[in-house]
Amino acid sequence: MREVLGEGPVLALTGAGISTDSGIPDYRGPGSPPRTPMTYQQFVGDPAFRRHYWARNHVGWRHVHRTRPNEGHRALAELEAAGVLSGVITQNVDTLHEMAGSRRVIDLHGRYDRVVCLSCARVIPRGRLDARLTELNPDFADAVADVEVAPDADAVLASTEGFRVADCADCGGMLKPDIVYFGENVPKERVLEGYRLVDEAAALLVAGSSLTVLSGRRFVKRAADQGKPVVILNRGATRADAIATLTVDAGCSPALRALVAAYTG
Repeated sequence: MREVLGEGPVLALTGAGISTDSGIPDYRGPGSPPRTPMTYQQFVGDPAFRRHYWARNHVGWRHVHRTRPNEGHRALAELEAAGVLSGVITQNVDTLHEMAGSRRVIDLHGRYDRVVCLSCARVIPRGRLDARLTELNPDFADAVADVEVAPDADAVLASTEGFRVADCADCGGMLKPDIVYFGENVPKERVLEGYRLVDEAAALLVAGSSLTVLSGRRFVKRAADQGKPVVILNRGATRADAIATLTVDAGCSPALRALVAAYTG
């Protein structure tokens, strides 16, 4: 990978596969169970869907909150500190890149630790909402055993009947996780900032993404169109393998640790 990426600056684009070693399952990696994420239209249009989401999130977000960066996250932070990596565009909402020490991060799909009101646009920490949801639903989270956590801080629950949803404390509007849902567009300013990082970089490294959705794949296409080397590190095939300079079928943590050694050893 070192030979193809060159001297840099290298831009990283990451997906759920980089966080699996932190205990967060991915959506489409080999062996991943079928998942049907809730769409934006379902969330805003159906109170039952909304209740179901918040009940699962009330349980799942605490588990994601306790996760810690792994060797893959730390390797990218070290490459940035060494001047090799110019930044990270991540499709993940788990904030583990920032926790690992990465300084220039675009959270393309938002962050699980924030909540936004769709009426007044106020953004609050997820922890503040947790206190309200706990008050409305005492012992709900504690009664759930053997939780399976999804990549968006969701949890897989069989029943969410009776769960009470909280509205905005300021205006009574609908609260939504500050996460880009399926069927919702990535904010334009984030896309433009991502393009700017691609334009400034000499090479692009994709780590842990199948590049199934356009929101991330667009940056790979832009780099390839500019004739820049594109290295894809992922378990299994991706939708951009055909335009990659190099594909590496391997786990992110060991491969990125080896890349650090190749640049700094």
